[in-house]
Amino acid sequence: MAQIRTLPLLFVLTLLAACGGGGGGASAPATAAGTPPPASTAPVLSKLSGTVLDKSARPVAGVTISVFHHNTNTTVTTLTDANGAWSVAGNDTVRNADYAIYAAKTGYGFVPSVGDSAGAVGRLDFWGLYRTVIRFLALPAHDVNSVNFTAFGAGDRAVSLARTGQTASYASGDDGAARVGVAWPGTRFTDHGNGTVTDHLTGLVWLKNAGCFSPSSWSAAISAARALASGACGLTDGSAAGTWRMPNVNELESLVDIARANPALSAAHPFQGVGLASAYWSSTTYTALTGNAMAIRFSDGRWINGIDSADGSFSNSKGSALNLLWAVKSGAPGTVSLLATGVYDSQGGGSFGINDDASLQLGATLPTPRFIDKGDGTVTDTATGLVWLKQADCVKQSWSGALAGIRSLASGSCGLTDGSTAGQWRMPNRSEMLSLSDRAPTFPQASYFNGQYQASTTTTGAVIFTNFAINEFYWTSSTDAADTQQAWTLYSCDFGVYNIAKSEVKYTLAVR
Repeated sequence: MAQIRTLPLLFVLTLLAACGGGGGGASAPATAAGTPPPASTAPVLSKLSGTVLDKSARPVAGVTISVFHHNTNTTVTTLTDANGAWSVAGNDTVRNADYAIYAAKTGYGFVPSVGDSAGAVGRLDFWGLYRTVIRFLALPAHDVNSVNFTAFGAGDRAVSLARTGQTASYASGDDGAARVGVAWPGTRFTDHGNGTVTDHLTGLVWLKNAGCFSPSSWSAAISAARALASGACGLTDGSAAGTWRMPNVNELESLVDIARANPALSAAHPFQGVGLASAYWSSTTYTALTGNAMAIRFSDGRWINGIDSADGSFSNSKGSALNLLWAVKSGAPGTVSLLATGVYDSQGGGSFGINDDASLQLGATLPTPRFIDKGDGTVTDTATGLVWLKQADCVKQSWSGALAGIRSLASGSCGLTDGSTAGQWRMPNRSEMLSLSDRAPTFPQASYFNGQYQASTTTTGAVIFTNFAINEFYWTSSTDAADTQQAWTLYSCDFGVYNIAKSEVKYTLAVR
């Protein structure tokens, strides 16, 4: 396959059109009309309670707990005490019993948990702000005392990121030189001899025969994954239909070894039939254009969004594109945990197929709020623990120039007052840049980072990054192994990964 040295114009135009679409933005959680009981029926009230602890299990006082009642669009709030405890009594369990609970305190992100089967952790759209909440579609007629939250402060992290796999260095301070992240296990893959392969980095179990399924539409591939069972595709593992699924885009990306090409998989991988002429589907719908789903090609590890006009064989249109399926199922915990993609199936979201990403919401829960503005020109991500430069348009150069510019970055420039010195900042690698993504917004993710919480400018919120350039490519420090004159970039609209010639002038973020 000829390598693509510049992004085709048709592909760029497709991306721009897609990122400009996506509906009129998010809305407040809808009010679900309930059926009131007979007038003679007395209300049955219950109490919600729990604790807020930090990662070291120490109580966090002064946290605002909000109990949002969907049916009336009203909220009751309370504060945690010195023991991190809170409670809200008098919640109606008979009529209109749909509640969502979330936590907030400046300087923290929160991950909820609940010990009652009536509640579930999920995401909801609050006027364009995507919160991770505990949801009771029907509050039970008994007290629930296990509505808890873990607080993540600056420096904490919900997950640790793995290395990209790149070991060769092409410039000072690049991915191959820095090699940041959790090292891969010495033996990454185990072939179980029953048609399955375990990836010990993530714990995921993959179908060994990556070429078992012929290229098909997205919906057909979703169905084929759900129907897969022992006896097909070389499986003798005893698995039943419904065990396997199409991977979400973070799971599919986790297989990519960017140090290699044709295929972009680790040298010692045991997989068979890896397709190079077609991309592989993910179960993650592109929310700005729901007729498309994110896809990755394994010839070089490039993401597909739109039509690749170089050869026309790559597309991510659910209806017209014919892409491959690489089935996966959950296994034991791995060396690292993958983040959830952010898509969800609830108010403001939606599922587009049984067992798609939005319906399953697999991966580590995204904290709410996720980013902490430290007020010194830096932003901390409580999901990964990474510290980012807040000013997103400060560095714009060629790849090598941007690497050098970031190495010289220090307090006093680019809005920094953090006391940092030259050499402490670096250009993010492919995994670090991808980790910023939240695939819930139905419009450019850069807009969301800029504080635009709806597609219109009428609803805005806290600015996460300053001047995150929209419809622009941001460098990563990772080189494209298929053509070392190119580096991997992330497009700020869809946060997909695309190869760009290193000589071009692009933006970059700084991280440490």
